[in-house]
Amino acid sequence: MNQRILHVLEYKKIIDQLSEQAASSLGKEKVAALKPSTDLEEVRFLQKETDEAAQVLRLKGHVPLGGIFDIKPSLKRTTIGGVLSALECLDIASTIYGGRQLRRFIEDMEEPEMPILRELVSGIEPLRELERQIRSCIDDHGAVMDGASDKLRTIRSKIRTNEGRVREKMDTFTKSKSKMLSDAIVTIRNERYVLPVKQEYRGSIGGIVHDQSSSGATLFIEPQSVVDLNNQLQEARVQEKHEIEKILKELSEAIAEDQPRLYDNVAILGHVDFMFSRAKLGKLMKASLPEMNDEGRIKMRQARHPLIPEDEVVPNDVEIGEDFTSIVITGPNTGGKTVTLKLVGLCTLMAQSGLQIPAMDGCELAVFQEVYADIGDEQSIEQSLSTFSSHMTNIVDILKHVDEKSLVLFDELGAGTDPQEGAALAMSILDEVVQRKARVIATTHYPELKAYGYNREGVVNASVEFDIQTLRPTYRLLIGVPGRSNAFEISRRLGLEETIIESAKQQIGVDSRSVENMIASLEESKRGAEQDYKKAEKILQEAEELKKQLQEKWNQFEDKREKLYAKAEEKAEKAIQQAREEAEEIVNQIRNMKSEAQMKEHEWIEARKMFDEAKPELAKKKKEEHAPKPNKEMRELKAGDEVKLLTLNQNGTIVEQTGKNEYQVQVGVMKVKAKRKELEFIKSEQPYKEKPMAKVKGKAFHVKTELDLRGERYEDALNRLEKYIDDAVLAGYPRVSIIHGKGTGALRTAVQNYAKNHRNISDYRAGGMNEGGSGVTVLELN
Repeated sequence: MNQRILHVLEYKKIIDQLSEQAASSLGKEKVAALKPSTDLEEVRFLQKETDEAAQVLRLKGHVPLGGIFDIKPSLKRTTIGGVLSALECLDIASTIYGGRQLRRFIEDMEEPEMPILRELVSGIEPLRELERQIRSCIDDHGAVMDGASDKLRTIRSKIRTNEGRVREKMDTFTKSKSKMLSDAIVTIRNERYVLPVKQEYRGSIGGIVHDQSSSGATLFIEPQSVVDLNNQLQEARVQEKHEIEKILKELSEAIAEDQPRLYDNVAILGHVDFMFSRAKLGKLMKASLPEMNDEGRIKMRQARHPLIPEDEVVPNDVEIGEDFTSIVITGPNTGGKTVTLKLVGLCTLMAQSGLQIPAMDGCELAVFQEVYADIGDEQSIEQSLSTFSSHMTNIVDILKHVDEKSLVLFDELGAGTDPQEGAALAMSILDEVVQRKARVIATTHYPELKAYGYNREGVVNASVEFDIQTLRPTYRLLIGVPGRSNAFEISRRLGLEETIIESAKQQIGVDSRSVENMIASLEESKRGAEQDYKKAEKILQEAEELKKQLQEKWNQFEDKREKLYAKAEEKAEKAIQQAREEAEEIVNQIRNMKSEAQMKEHEWIEARKMFDEAKPELAKKKKEEHAPKPNKEMRELKAGDEVKLLTLNQNGTIVEQTGKNEYQVQVGVMKVKAKRKELEFIKSEQPYKEKPMAKVKGKAFHVKTELDLRGERYEDALNRLEKYIDDAVLAGYPRVSIIHGKGTGALRTAVQNYAKNHRNISDYRAGGMNEGGSGVTVLELN
């Protein structure tokens, strides 16, 4: 991308915000090098990276990236035999630990699916032995510990002993010679213990003078009696320094051996930090994942300029590249025309850099090879160029390179010269760019361009709304409605006499007045349509909520009814069992009296049969409740009529008449025969056409091309999905749609995970704008 374009669209400010989200200098380094990509697959991969990181932040709220440092300079020094300092070694140990923590964090996450992140962190080497070696020698403050080696422990013990002896000797001077001292303290000069002696007592305390105060009144003297002790102490400190250098050299050599793996760890950690910095910025902007294409389509709902504060920005819908390829925006100054240009351009650059954009879910942006912009006052005094000349120089350069893979943004096209010539020039420039099939958004003040969109194919008018009541712009973009002059209305509101306004109106042409009236009518119609849409949307939401409540009440009623039926059946069964036992007992008693009664065996069998038939059946009782009622309208039925099958209490459709007063009825997936008196007419429909049915080994069943899982519990949804896919495959469908809704995204993730591992699913994708968007997943079957 041209550096000038990045400057004009303020891309650097986005990079600065992104850099603030990086947790380490490694991430900041990657951010500083970020540039928009022109390769579609690369952009899609960057967006997938950002989306995975965003999912982690949404589920966990954070990612452990602390304690990671840019250790590349230190590693480079070890390769040429350099010795690292203790702090440098500590930074390396901290980075090793940070990488291991990050890998464990990602691997321990069960949801969601994160193939990119998991593959990245799998390359982080734990390097526990090197970290242990460094930590055993250097403490958390970057100091080499006594236990780093036995020799260092011995030397430091010797140093402490000598320091104690020196201090003990010096303390005797501070007590006995306190009058000769400026302060009764022991201090250090040139790494040797000395006393602050007054100038007049210099000869009283023999020894070596190491320093004096700025006034010369105090001399810092090392008494002769402690010179030898100080010498021994200095010698021990030199030995300590050599031993520390030896320890650090051994650590540096160990680091050099693992240098390739450390370089790999640093590269991975920097990239992961870069991914999460993009996700953090998206979360901060309340941004969404854009779907990318290389066909020049841009569709953004409620898009916000990323550099305007959230409490000030006005969201707008922007669409270009499908029904039209060019937009001409008219409207007053400070109305938001230039902001709209920068919004589209900056969001395009952000999307091509792998950043999410501040708009609602379901947005779509294109990958352009070049983005051209002529925005702002670029008058150049040094080059003796006027505003018009400066703009034309830029436009000439744009026209040399623009093609169908370009996005072109013109601000106040043709401004700065004679209005008539400027308007004609603007239309010619637009014609040329449109002819090259580039995507164009242009702003203008010229009234001649208001009719431009009506006379050119692929061009649409737009405007920024102006509130006449408040005399302020609303910053709302109205696509399809050209801007109109508000000079008369504004003047009237400000108090200009009506006679002057009427006189001015008489001096403008009839055509101009007609155009203004047409524009006013369009604005009013659009405003009314938007209000009707909002009202209808509210009513729809209320209806859906009411339907949901009714469904819940119905389900509760059904559950309660089933429980009552079950309880009644259980009670009846117990009563029947008790009656049978009593009857058996009576029969046995009578059988024992057979000699007296002289009854025959077949009479006993008949009696038993009567007992059995006396058993009441609740199922029959249920059927009696739904028994055929006298049909008020015994009209003749024909194929296609919708009827109610009274014996089953189910609605169905007449397939054909199979006999006198007998019909075949389609009830769901069943076909049943019923008498006329068992059918209640509902309404007449088109002649019934039997649905195509999939044939599998002589069996037939209906399979829809979509499955609605909304409202299902997780496990139930997966069970239904598994059975449905088997049926759809047997039915020979090439693709099916799974409706899971948007919600938290858990059900969508479950469906897509299932699709990845199913042998009969070759591919899957989110639904298009006319298919349900991200609330639907389309599965390709093989």
